[in-house]
Amino acid sequence: MDISSILEVGGNAIYFAMAFVAVYGVFLVIFLLRRIRQKKFASRSEEEAFLEEVRTELQAGNFDGVAELCDSPRYWAKAVPQLILLALENRRRSPAKLRRMLAENFERDVLADLEHRLSWINTIVKTAPMLGLLGTVVGMINAFAKIAAASQTGVDPSKLANDISFALFTTAMGLTIAIPLVLAGSAINVRIGKLQDSVQHSISEFLDDLEAAMLGGR
Repeated sequence: MDISSILEVGGNAIYFAMAFVAVYGVFLVIFLLRRIRQKKFASRSEEEAFLEEVRTELQAGNFDGVAELCDSPRYWAKAVPQLILLALENRRRSPAKLRRMLAENFERDVLADLEHRLSWINTIVKTAPMLGLLGTVVGMINAFAKIAAASQTGVDPSKLANDISFALFTTAMGLTIAIPLVLAGSAINVRIGKLQDSVQHSISEFLDDLEAAMLGGR
């Protein structure tokens, strides 16, 4: 296999690789947006209503009622109710240890997964332009190889134009993939930050109510 054949195969492989990273990047964006939406309440008012319902059950000393509420189908996927379930199971711990345990659990089971997948989006953002640059180099090598051979065989302008077009097109494709993913990654990062703030606020309110209920039950 001569060098031109290798470069042609490499060019096709670059197209395939760019298509793959584009599709995978879109998949990650959609997945993360859906996962964040699942983990948080639709609105602050809905979250406040849930916390008020939990507070009412705690004031009545009905820990089983709180557990049933958090374990209902409406709240299976949401972060705050699941953390409240964990807190109820460990409510005999000191408040400081309980807060630390919930923070570590949220970090490990929710944030770590989101940030891991977000890091793949950042990797694609860096990889796509590099693939485009590689395509540019391959296209220009092909073009110069045809020019170098012009004295023996002559140059077909259409084939030369195809090589140069490939070189420029792959660069454009790389940027076209990377730029929207940069914006999407930033938007997802903001949503993760809002989720974290919301969970911390709600869990802090719940732990205060739980501590009051535990003291009242003594």
